[in-house]
Amino acid sequence: MGMSAGGAQSSGGGRRRRGGRRKGAISEINVTPLVDVMLVLLIIFMVAAPMMTVGVPIDLPETSANAMNSETQPITISVNPQGEIYLQETPIALDEVLPKLQAIATTGYSERIYVRGDTAAAYGVVMKVMAKISAAGYKNIGLVTLQQQEK
Repeated sequence: MGMSAGGAQSSGGGRRRRGGRRKGAISEINVTPLVDVMLVLLIIFMVAAPMMTVGVPIDLPETSANAMNSETQPITISVNPQGEIYLQETPIALDEVLPKLQAIATTGYSERIYVRGDTAAAYGVVMKVMAKISAAGYKNIGLVTLQQQEK
């Protein structure tokens, strides 16, 4: 007679079930916006990468050598068919090559420097540029060519 069959009274059992799930910090991360942003950036860089080449028009010689991997933007010195010298896209005189090179070289004498000589450029001008760079102490000098097309 003291107990009822409908519900045993316990010390707050009904409240415990109701309040057992507290609203706390959600430990799940929604990665959909991150993926969307990364895909948009990937597309932008894929479209922009071909446009980031040096803008001096040069007809490079073709070789069968493998392409070099470069992690940073290299310094490029170009010689066109008329013998004019360009540092990146800026025309400079042969005497100005070293001071300007030292001003923009971020890693000092270990900076990677690419020399682009047009196929019709005088060999002597290209060699003067390379000799001037080498005499200044730069050791990572590379010649840029095009990959040879199989015919």
